[in-house]
Amino acid sequence: MELTVHRGYLPGCIGRITELHARFYAVHTGFGVYFESKVARELAAFCERYNDARDGLWLALLDGQVEGAIVIDGVHAETDGAHLRWFITSERLRGTGAGSRLLTEAMAFCDAHGYRKTYLWTFDGLQAARHLYEKHGFDLVQQQPGQQWGSEVLEQRFERVKG
Repeated sequence: MELTVHRGYLPGCIGRITELHARFYAVHTGFGVYFESKVARELAAFCERYNDARDGLWLALLDGQVEGAIVIDGVHAETDGAHLRWFITSERLRGTGAGSRLLTEAMAFCDAHGYRKTYLWTFDGLQAARHLYEKHGFDLVQQQPGQQWGSEVLEQRFERVKG
């Protein structure tokens, strides 16, 4: 088993990233078709407007198969900050350091592009992910009940601010 990280789009990655999210969150939170559709729709829209000079998409490949991903959406980076999105690893990669490797790549990209602030939205209860975010310099700055993913959860905004 060889893990590699690929930057940029690969055929099938939109479907695979969506599948990883849908399967994980169905089991762990009960999210359903609304969530899966939202991920597919928004990820496809991101890929259609992807600009390599401003955005980043990294895929964790295990023997050529997409088993993890992370995105930096830089479309509003100058005003709102860079948006970290669709961070996921498959069960096969959990606990291997692959998630930390993806976050390291994404944060290096943000630093190289001078993005002063990077933010993400998540929700309470995802302790492993929260640990990784905090390890990479993110702080919890806001939380409130919300339904942006189709079910009521305690939504959390984390930010990483440089200098």
